[in-house]
Amino acid sequence: MAKINVLSPNVYNRIAAGEVVDRPYSVVKELVENALDAGASEIEIRIEKGGKSYISVLDNGGGIEYADLKSVFLPHATSKISKAQDLEHISTLGFRGEAVASVSAVSHMRYTSKCAGAECYQIACDGGEIGEPARAAGAEGTLAEVEDLFYNTPVRLKFLKSDKAEEADITTFVNRFILSRPEVRFRYFADGRLVSQSFGGGEEEALVSVYGANILRDTYRIDGTKNGIRIRGYISNQNFFKPNRSYQSVFLNGRFVVNATLSAALTNAYASYTMKRQYPFYVLYVDMSPELVDVNVHPNKADVRFADNQVVYGALYGVVSSVLDGNSRALEYVAPDVAASAGAAASVGKGAPSVAEKREDGRGSLRARADFAPSSALPHAPVFTYEQAKSEIEAARAKIFGREEENEGEDTEELPFEEVRKGKNPSPQLAKQPYADLFFEENTLEVNTPAAGKEDFFEENKKFLAEEEARKKERGAQMRIDTDRCEYKGNLFNTFLLYECGDSVYIIDQHAAHERLIFDRLRRKAENREIAQQPMLVPYERRVTPVEAVFLEDCQPALREIGFEIAGDGDCKFTVTAVPLDLQAIALDEFFDDVLGDISGLKGIKLEELLRDRLAMAACKAAVKGGMSLTEGEVKTLLADMDGNAGLKCPHGRPAVVRLTKYEIEKMFKRIV
Repeated sequence: MAKINVLSPNVYNRIAAGEVVDRPYSVVKELVENALDAGASEIEIRIEKGGKSYISVLDNGGGIEYADLKSVFLPHATSKISKAQDLEHISTLGFRGEAVASVSAVSHMRYTSKCAGAECYQIACDGGEIGEPARAAGAEGTLAEVEDLFYNTPVRLKFLKSDKAEEADITTFVNRFILSRPEVRFRYFADGRLVSQSFGGGEEEALVSVYGANILRDTYRIDGTKNGIRIRGYISNQNFFKPNRSYQSVFLNGRFVVNATLSAALTNAYASYTMKRQYPFYVLYVDMSPELVDVNVHPNKADVRFADNQVVYGALYGVVSSVLDGNSRALEYVAPDVAASAGAAASVGKGAPSVAEKREDGRGSLRARADFAPSSALPHAPVFTYEQAKSEIEAARAKIFGREEENEGEDTEELPFEEVRKGKNPSPQLAKQPYADLFFEENTLEVNTPAAGKEDFFEENKKFLAEEEARKKERGAQMRIDTDRCEYKGNLFNTFLLYECGDSVYIIDQHAAHERLIFDRLRRKAENREIAQQPMLVPYERRVTPVEAVFLEDCQPALREIGFEIAGDGDCKFTVTAVPLDLQAIALDEFFDDVLGDISGLKGIKLEELLRDRLAMAACKAAVKGGMSLTEGEVKTLLADMDGNAGLKCPHGRPAVVRLTKYEIEKMFKRIV
């Protein structure tokens, strides 16, 4: 009996759907890509119930001829390529011929299409069963409709997100299409409500339609060529950052990609300007020869491979870092209408005027000029093509890493470049000197572990330290301050309060102590539902991305338990009308930046844990800060609220009180030997 089964099309198409179509946003992505490849200049997208119930994409492209209608639903059927050699220079968004077959295998799907000068026809496919074409009414172009997605694969349906979460992911992808194809007019409806719209007016209009007009004030518009690669778009300035990576988009030859090389180049270019949990904003278009990039990596086409990562990394890093640092090449890469911003980058980023600045008055301000020197007139290194840049890297590698005459006759074989990058090069810093923007390093950390069977000499020491730490915690919990005998002696650096009590002195960190007191008070009130609110005279408004909007919707119950009165308008805008009375001085921008700082990591946290994190964060933002001068009354109130507890720790674990005895102080000054 044969053990190898040849699967039927309705089976292997459902399997393929797991790779190509895992969620409703995947369907929208594939259908819109087909519309763009068909030459559409207008595209309308409609979804219902997060795309689970209904998805439609209407375009005014070239349409599907009658003879090809049945082939649309067949696997590996595509008009984008015809032979294997075509894979080496793909210029379309789609090319595999798997998407429509995969979608139609797990849904009820219809195509209504009309070519110029021909009649309109409609064809349906239900769960992989293809019907016959029939005449229909319709304008030139194509209408693709998908109903009841995953109706015949209930396991997949069970793992979908909520309707709002699926809608948010679709909205994110539609916005990326608006950004990637600014010359195309888009309209996007969710449950009959217009969510996004663009008018095909260019990159700036697309950026404003997605992120609002204020984004132009905080970004540089760049357009330059390096190593034969054109890089253009918008990058945030040195002072404008976002709480997560959902504001970052890179389009390679018109395709949205998530690639480690591109991400590393941009992260490193901003490294000297960003702080922890800050992420730059950028919308970048990278154009290079299709022969130098492989898009046939994964069925969803989200990642790509480059012929030479070093050249691509160097090009992107070099352009972005030049603009941010304001060096002599900045004017080559900043678009002429915002050339002034490039010069300003130098004074913001480095604290000193750049040679790229062209001062026009005595105050040193920079004014954009139509007659500023072209890039060819500026002194700089030669502009390489992609192939020239690759050759320069190879030549530099041979010169730097090859063993020359001073090696006294040793083997002259140079190290392979991949081994050099992994740390086998004897002097890796040499590589960065002549071609600093064409190299990057991968640092590895070697950890020495004791060999199997050998004694760990540090184990006893670790045990002793752990026991000592436990004893300290126990002693700290039992510490009490006799407030009746305490005498306030002043403060150090407007941060540490000094109290003398008998033969001891207590040093209190005013921020840590106040933070803990606020945290305990908020937690008790939240547990007892006794939160007092302070209405805001001017409500606080926050516009967020669709994914952030879903996350804030989920967080609203926890935020209300803390004492915030927050509501969304259903259009990615939230309004705060009241704050907890104990937090009326809180900086709401910073607070919500922290809340949205890790939207992916917080989704799995229980409400109690989320509430505790938010309370701790709120207490930290509202507590008095180090360096703030307290009045005598505030000092007394703080000590009274502590109720003599010298074992206080802030919610993050830092001690609030340190005790020094007279004996310890005299020993420090060697009064006691």
